[in-house]
Amino acid sequence: MALTLYGRDPLKMFEDVFNDKVSPFFSSMVAPSFKVDISEDDSAIFIEADMPGVKKEDIKVSMEDDVLTISAERNKKEEEKKKGYHRVERSWGSLSRSFTVGENVDLEHIEAAYDNGVLKIKVPKIEPKPKTGKEISVS
Repeated sequence: MALTLYGRDPLKMFEDVFNDKVSPFFSSMVAPSFKVDISEDDSAIFIEADMPGVKKEDIKVSMEDDVLTISAERNKKEEEKKKGYHRVERSWGSLSRSFTVGENVDLEHIEAAYDNGVLKIKVPKIEPKPKTGKEISVS
């Protein structure tokens, strides 16, 4: 027999609060992020990030060491004017995700394109440089 409180499972009590269909305000505070698909083949790593409502000029893609970072700022203004009232709502938020892609990537040929709310990044791979060693004599 499941424990229920007012006909609801108490372990699922907060699902509606943090569900973006019920409360976009709370869900954006909890997980200000975006969905990403990552795949790879022998020649490259492919990243597709869903970023609806974000302008191309507000997206930044950077690479430091072997970490690729996608960040963006989202500004939204909704205005409604009807007889008897005028409603304006604004929201703002920063989004960021980072991925370790490894050391065998070609930094000079990374490509990024944004179209219809989807950011597509291609990170070409290069042959890993062989680690060189040196024998050290013991005196």
